[in-house]
Amino acid sequence: MPPLTPRQKAYLSTTILSNKYIPYRPTRKQAEYLLAEEKEVFYGGAAGGGKSVALLMSGLQYVAHPEYSALLLRRTYPDLSLPGALMDMAKQWLGPTDAKWNEQSKTWTFPSGATLTFGFLESEADKYRYQSAEFQLIDFDELTQFTESQYLYLFSRLRRTEDNPVPLRVRSASNPGNIGHLWVKERFIEAKNKDRRFIPATLEDNPYLEQTSYISNLSNLDVVTRAQLLKGDWDIQLSGNFFKRPWFEIISERPRHIKSVRYWDLAASKEGDYTVGALLGESNGVYYLSDIQRIRETPGQVEALVRQVAEIDGIETPIIMEQEPGSSGINTIDHYARDVLKGFNFKGDRVTGDKTTRAGPLSSASEAGNVKLVKGIWNNAWLDEAMLFPEGEHDDQIDATSGALNQLTKSDSSRFRVIHVGKVRG
Repeated sequence: MPPLTPRQKAYLSTTILSNKYIPYRPTRKQAEYLLAEEKEVFYGGAAGGGKSVALLMSGLQYVAHPEYSALLLRRTYPDLSLPGALMDMAKQWLGPTDAKWNEQSKTWTFPSGATLTFGFLESEADKYRYQSAEFQLIDFDELTQFTESQYLYLFSRLRRTEDNPVPLRVRSASNPGNIGHLWVKERFIEAKNKDRRFIPATLEDNPYLEQTSYISNLSNLDVVTRAQLLKGDWDIQLSGNFFKRPWFEIISERPRHIKSVRYWDLAASKEGDYTVGALLGESNGVYYLSDIQRIRETPGQVEALVRQVAEIDGIETPIIMEQEPGSSGINTIDHYARDVLKGFNFKGDRVTGDKTTRAGPLSSASEAGNVKLVKGIWNNAWLDEAMLFPEGEHDDQIDATSGALNQLTKSDSSRFRVIHVGKVRG
């Protein structure tokens, strides 16, 4: 962290150092976190980096303003109320002050009228408990325990009046791992966005913690968990039982004479799952995954992408789309056939069996070394999802790839024409 500017020094002094509700001075990394001006800031990675303290400090930064409301979230209420957790820490800090605690609403109210509320999102539906609320700060403690749809929905609660000087902020902290590992990694570690920032912090960044015994305790963990907690390693992760990274060879291009299909797995809405289109080809019993298209947008934008990809793939590439049960699934396939993909070799696929059953043939072919990936920017995200399947939050890429492989292996393969491939996208 570079030396503070006079403006940053004044800001830190006003909101933190002179704040009577914050009994500690922030560490260097915590100060960087508290000074960050981006709308979204994610802190931590390794255990012991002072994440909870940083979150509580951020929650208390603007309690001198009467129109300030902050929400601090954990995934479950037991997580929130554990000894040493956020709510317990807040009682230790604020109990001796003039802030008032309401046990029923789990809210601290300050003399200014500002509030600091503790909440949880145990189920997906719990996010709607806040649909009439308004906050200027929303804090997520252990972000990887939340689903991405929960995180994104809470942005709708981030509001203020025009004359309110308090900035709108979403702050979070977490270790790697858990159900949200992939989406948090993609959003903050890999993606580049001027409104988001990742501030890594490790045990070495926290001088308040006795480190020798802490490291000794972490050494008893398995190698993956230890790397995640001690080093904040976002690349190492626990694997599911279906796929292993060494099974997949990355190649520069697929064979020039190949039987192929584009398989689409549509998402139900803009939030949550992705719409994914997998382009898979087969030659002499080997499968070549040469492209993944992945989008989470409105139905109109999804349709535009599906049409555009069809034009690029060419009229000779069959297009298959998973058909949801019931009349809505029939109507969707009919709409795509009539309006979006008219003139293309397109059909719906009414799938049977659960996701893991459908992924079985893909897993077997992969283990045998018969699934190869054409080098492309999508490779890492696909592999990350595959390694966690079926335990990860998202499985859309594996669903689409499994659907494509299952189409290619059907006995009736006459619908697929052998084509001569020119330049192949990777």
